[in-house]
Amino acid sequence: MLIKILFLILFFGVMIYVGFYSRKHATNMNDFVLGGRSVGPWLTAFAYGTSYFSAVVFVGYAGQFGYKYGISATWIGIGNALIGSLLAWVILGRRTRVMSNHLSAATMPDYFGKRFDSNALRIAASAISFIFLIPYTASVYNGLSRLFGMAFDIPYAACVIAMALLTGVYVILGGYMATAINDFIQGIIMLGGIVAVIAAVLSGQGGFINAIKSLAEIESDVPLTLGQKGVFASFFGPDPVNLLGVVILTSLGTWGLPQMVHKFYAIKDEKSIKYGTIISTFFAIIISGGCYFLGGFGRLFDSPAIHKEGGGIIYDAIIPSMLATLPDILVGIVVVLVLSASMSTLSSLVLTSSSTLTLDLIKDNIIKDMDEKKQLLCIRIMLVFFIVISVVIALDPPTFIAQLMGISWGALAGAFLAPFMYGLYWKGVTKLSVWASFACGVLFTVSNMFLKFIASPINAGAIAMILGLIIVLVVSMITPKIEQKKVDQIFSCLDETVVVHRKNSIEE
Repeated sequence: MLIKILFLILFFGVMIYVGFYSRKHATNMNDFVLGGRSVGPWLTAFAYGTSYFSAVVFVGYAGQFGYKYGISATWIGIGNALIGSLLAWVILGRRTRVMSNHLSAATMPDYFGKRFDSNALRIAASAISFIFLIPYTASVYNGLSRLFGMAFDIPYAACVIAMALLTGVYVILGGYMATAINDFIQGIIMLGGIVAVIAAVLSGQGGFINAIKSLAEIESDVPLTLGQKGVFASFFGPDPVNLLGVVILTSLGTWGLPQMVHKFYAIKDEKSIKYGTIISTFFAIIISGGCYFLGGFGRLFDSPAIHKEGGGIIYDAIIPSMLATLPDILVGIVVVLVLSASMSTLSSLVLTSSSTLTLDLIKDNIIKDMDEKKQLLCIRIMLVFFIVISVVIALDPPTFIAQLMGISWGALAGAFLAPFMYGLYWKGVTKLSVWASFACGVLFTVSNMFLKFIASPINAGAIAMILGLIIVLVVSMITPKIEQKKVDQIFSCLDETVVVHRKNSIEE
């Protein structure tokens, strides 16, 4: 217990110190929200990765999908690395940085408002962001608190409140730069921690080969497989179709999440984007691939703690029950690992929510003539407001972790992904197509939450994203276009002529 407490004290001390250190980088709106658009590749890549993977992935998703799909759940991690990181950086990174700077857009709703010449779109996007980031935040608290309960036997409510306070302190003090520096430190902890945990868990099962052998002997309880053995150790697992739905939601979904895309707004330059792409992909392979690979062995750690009284599995308890068998020092490392992942995600979520609420909803719409000092004060107040709401929900969550995240990701990515991506590349996207995408993403996800016409909220979220990609194309073809002169002016930033050194260009 002493070792675990010392780890936590050191961790919290560093986080708070970074918050105070970063105060000098948060004296105006551009610095507080975007780090002055001068953040380098390592900080940006780690900020992207640590915002991507939290306790939701490590405790909720790895436990649930590792138990359902066995070793094949590793495909989710591979998809996260190749689609959610590599392709996201390649397709969105540079254009997002160039166009957001050209439009002076600091948030995703701000981008929608200026790209499609509509303040109403900006307000609607801000409202959607704020509303649907709350359940995601609650799910992060939930996952971390279960692990704390296992390691320290601390009440759930105390974990949630303490974590909210600590995250709030360093974000309020240092803004984006504080979150980026802390994300880098937390990312290093995550990389070392996941490798150590996987090695320890497999060692406890007699090594990798013996663990696979034990997993292959378990009979499947998935109806599709007719009870055969070996499917949990197979290449595609017992249910490849639903596995694909999880890959799509957790990988492609990041392309439409405000807190993820925001990282591209703040990156420094072209060189940083190139290096950041490589670093981010490597980080995702280790962290996400490692989490789902670890979760794939969940069925080897069957215990009363993961079973409901009336039957069924408590998926959020699977990973904590696996880790409960580890030595104290490793449990301490795991707690700090998941704490790192969760606090980095939380800091990103609360900063995104408070900044979009202030800049896109309150400024100029509710309060006129807000100077920078008032904007900074308002963002800090909204930070506290968002944290309080998410804590209240986290203290009495309506469902388990993966469902909360699925609802949030499905609505946000279903609404934003298509118009954001198409808007970066295609001049023909219309205002009505953006409205149609917003309506589809939100209404489809919310109606499914109550009517449950698609059993899994994960699959519902994946379908919402695909529908958005189709709807924006179709509606743009048949609705009035934005004035050509305005669109040409927006895209002019991509056609500017610049002079580069020969070593950076092979053009004649």
